[in-house]
Amino acid sequence: MTDMPNNNETRKKENPFINLICNVVIPSVILTKFSSEEYLGQVNALIIALAFPLIYGAWDFISQRKFNWIAAIGLISVLLTGGIGLFQLNKTWMIVKETALPLVIGLFVLASQFTKKPLVKTLIEQIFDLEKIHQAMEEKNIKDDFDQKIYIAGFYFSCTFFLSAVLNYVLAVIVLKGSPGSVEFNESLGRMTALSFPVISIPTVIATGFIIFGLVNYIKKQTDLPLEAMVKQQ
Repeated sequence: MTDMPNNNETRKKENPFINLICNVVIPSVILTKFSSEEYLGQVNALIIALAFPLIYGAWDFISQRKFNWIAAIGLISVLLTGGIGLFQLNKTWMIVKETALPLVIGLFVLASQFTKKPLVKTLIEQIFDLEKIHQAMEEKNIKDDFDQKIYIAGFYFSCTFFLSAVLNYVLAVIVLKGSPGSVEFNESLGRMTALSFPVISIPTVIATGFIIFGLVNYIKKQTDLPLEAMVKQQ
């Protein structure tokens, strides 16, 4: 009899290409190209554009059957964008929203550093086989040094969100034009969404990559573990 696969094995990994298409490409195209009255109009374009990341986020949650706090914050961001646009609030609220969300996450990560379970350690546990690494470190009597490295990495990780907040603010101030409720605002919002990937996502991913690379490099120097032994097997 064939063993039933567990949920972790059957859970599908998120497709980054589909994520990019639904959260960036399609909303950007709709907002920049179809917001005028001869096409969808400002309100319909905003609703349809924001529907794609909302539906994608809901579908991802249902299919993964696992709460993802980053995805949840993304959905909140989409809802706030829609609210600001549909209720035609001042453009300043959009700038505040774009800046505040990564800033709050960064502060949350930073605050967790002073708890028994820092958020960064939870994230690292999903990537590295900490049990195997700790065992190798204990053999060399440097386990505490490794824990200190993880602790320091948490502060660096929180800084990636602070970097994102600064980049979000600069991008919103430069790109957003017009007032919410206008075609000009929709089009500039579409441009900002398109630019957010190269201007914000790529630098923060690179910064996070440096943090992970630093940990990997430290483990390799202090132990004889190859990379495939460090990484948690799925």
